[in-house]
Amino acid sequence: MMSESEEHGSLLEKINDKIHDFKKDSSSSSDSDDDKKKSHKSKNKKKKLFGRMHPLHHVLGGGKAADLVLWRDKHTSGSILAGVTVVWLLFEGIGYHLLTFLCHSLIVFLTVCFVWSNAASFINRSPPQFPDVILSETQCLRLAHVLRKEINEAFLTLQSVASGKDLKTYLKSIGVLWFISIIGSCFSFLTLSYTIFLMAYTLPMLYEKYEDEVDVVGEKALIEIKKQYAVLDEKVLSKIPMLSDKKQH
Repeated sequence: MMSESEEHGSLLEKINDKIHDFKKDSSSSSDSDDDKKKSHKSKNKKKKLFGRMHPLHHVLGGGKAADLVLWRDKHTSGSILAGVTVVWLLFEGIGYHLLTFLCHSLIVFLTVCFVWSNAASFINRSPPQFPDVILSETQCLRLAHVLRKEINEAFLTLQSVASGKDLKTYLKSIGVLWFISIIGSCFSFLTLSYTIFLMAYTLPMLYEKYEDEVDVVGEKALIEIKKQYAVLDEKVLSKIPMLSDKKQH
């Protein structure tokens, strides 16, 4: 038979063991929580492609246009893509002409609205309501200001390239124009426009879906491009007198 003091001592030892196990479990859980927080912070601090600091939705403007491009509403985005694809097939596949398409579309629209307006009283339906589309002077001036600024910057760039003061910009411009001319010879303007629209309408959504993988590959590609450009600069561009004189100044 155990004495009362021995039973009391064994009970205290069991209590101490339970407290020790509880502390160990809580410390391990807190360590795991800290590890999760650190990993989450490291993910947030992860370098994004092109040094992007904000989410892609914020970069694209954060409005309805960004919602459409990122396919937040798949039904609406899919409908727009299907409509543009149908128009491209009409022009490129069937050989429909733009002016004919616009006239036929207006004929159908005006006919439907005319019949609906005249038959509304017979079928107990309200006639179609047309919104008042009036461009204000402020909106027109704002649009003209934006276009004026962009056109002036384009003219300044062309003038800078043609003046012969910056050989590097000249070579870049010639390369870009040559590449566009090659692409233009392979596709019609309509097909090229549709391809650009398709890329701009689907690539942001795919990038947002596979963002981590694309960032890793894109970062490696940018590093490789910088290495190749450094080699080109060392072997070719640095030997051109105009560029070497500018670097010395």
